[in-house]
Amino acid sequence: MFKTTKRIIGWCSEYKTRLYLGFVCAFFATWFGAAPTMVAAFTLGKAIDSAKTGTAFDTSLIGMSFVAVVILVLLRFLFSYWRAKLQESIGYEIAAKQRIKIGDILKRVSLGYFQENNAGDILSTVTTELSALEYQGMRMINEIVNGYINVIAIILCLGVFSIPAALIAAAGVLLSLLFLHGVSVQSEKNAPVNEKAVEDMSGAVIEYVRGLPVVKSFGQEGASIASMKKAVSDSKNINIKIEKGFTPFNCLHLFSLKLASVGLVLVTAWMTLNGQMELPIMLMFCMFSFTIFGSLEAVNDSAHVLGVIDSAMDKLEKVNQAVYIDESGSDIMLASHDIEFSHVTFGYDKRTVLQDVSFRIPQNTTTAVVGPSGSGKSTLCNLIARFYDVDSGTIKIGGRNVKDFTCDSLLRNISMVFQNVYLFHDTVKNNIRFGNPHATEEEIIEAAKKARCHDFIISLPEGYDTMVGEGGSSLSGGEKQRISIARAILKDSPIVILDEATASIDPENEHLIQEAINALTHGKTIITIAHRLATIQNADKILVVDGGGIAQQGTHKELMEHEGVYKRFIEIREKAEGWSIGE
Repeated sequence: MFKTTKRIIGWCSEYKTRLYLGFVCAFFATWFGAAPTMVAAFTLGKAIDSAKTGTAFDTSLIGMSFVAVVILVLLRFLFSYWRAKLQESIGYEIAAKQRIKIGDILKRVSLGYFQENNAGDILSTVTTELSALEYQGMRMINEIVNGYINVIAIILCLGVFSIPAALIAAAGVLLSLLFLHGVSVQSEKNAPVNEKAVEDMSGAVIEYVRGLPVVKSFGQEGASIASMKKAVSDSKNINIKIEKGFTPFNCLHLFSLKLASVGLVLVTAWMTLNGQMELPIMLMFCMFSFTIFGSLEAVNDSAHVLGVIDSAMDKLEKVNQAVYIDESGSDIMLASHDIEFSHVTFGYDKRTVLQDVSFRIPQNTTTAVVGPSGSGKSTLCNLIARFYDVDSGTIKIGGRNVKDFTCDSLLRNISMVFQNVYLFHDTVKNNIRFGNPHATEEEIIEAAKKARCHDFIISLPEGYDTMVGEGGSSLSGGEKQRISIARAILKDSPIVILDEATASIDPENEHLIQEAINALTHGKTIITIAHRLATIQNADKILVVDGGGIAQQGTHKELMEHEGVYKRFIEIREKAEGWSIGE
């Protein structure tokens, strides 16, 4: 329990001064909360003494006690307010910075990181795990640290009046601490089990929602919902089992504190009857016995959560320890933009995709990359953008190894248009502006016109301010593609990579997409993965990728003069594009 508390305090190291000042304020708030009990006990004792001795009771003491209680309550409120102001926002501030930091980390790691680490785990770390720290972290620290500091201080205070009473209180605290350790052990053991149940349930729900069109088309609603029902049932059963495991320790923790409270009443009553303690002191102890352990009674709730927080911090540390792909990179400005592969070998895990690949793409030329599915065409483009690092060999842009760059300075030179376009759940304007965050509205509109998407944008309900559905679901494939091209035009990078940008576009949109691509690629170094003959034939150079290497390279005319992969590929494409329905 205290180990996790120490980790949370370490997590808050940036705000350590505020955190410690908050502890001080909480300490005084507790004492000012306890002081009215002492004042009331003192006044009540004086009244009883006056009744026993038959002397007149000084009624002004009631007014003074009332004023003292009011002042003490106000001071408790004031110090509680200062504690909350100092501590409560720390979790939110750190979590916000941590999420931005994780975003920066994920931007700078190899894409292989996302193959080694489950995307659901990463998402859970940024959302659920950080939320647990954000919402619960400060509350846990306050309840545990301040709870024990205050109880220890009060026990020392009790020791001034009665050593036996102080020992009984200390014994109750130590006994409860033993049972809380059991809660912590259960929490640490159950946290990963509970997290897996939640992840399984989330995955089952997402799969059910995403698969609904297929489910409906095959009439398999009953079968598809079975896995979701099982995941929900498993989550329920696991949570019930966890609560049953906690219950005995919770009850024993509370029982030990209540037993100590009863012990305080009995020992102080016995001491008073034997003349070893004055009545006002005994009354104070009796009143305290009901509240002295109040700050510790709620610690069992904290102990439940600490296992979850400990697991969350483990995941955060794992993400924070991710190796940056550009850790040794620097900000480089390029004078030229030719691209050169020299003996490049690369593979995913144990599967080699490219083997000893070498070629050169001159600046301001168009290079088409063709080859069978799975031959490594997209991998070539991903390596140029350094989404992955090569296993061996070098890739140079403008004569500089891509490993010399930071990710930002490298990608500043590259615009990419993918076959599967992703648009953010934002306005059309902001989706285009993503290519250049500093672009003016006029520049955005000009880019949209060049990308041949201005006309359909202004026909939308709110024009450029129309919200795009998640992933661009409210737009057609051709419309999304043209917006992505407008985004690339706005970025205006000297190197443009087109990864089958027209592969799945309908014929009605194809000429518009092609016009948009022409506007994007004018005067730049172009690498295009394509299957359409018109795009391939007009390229300055064609790279034929097959069997993990460059099988052929040259112009369309040169390659058609020799038997090989390219010629067979073109013949197949010509037959495919020239098919007709027989009568």
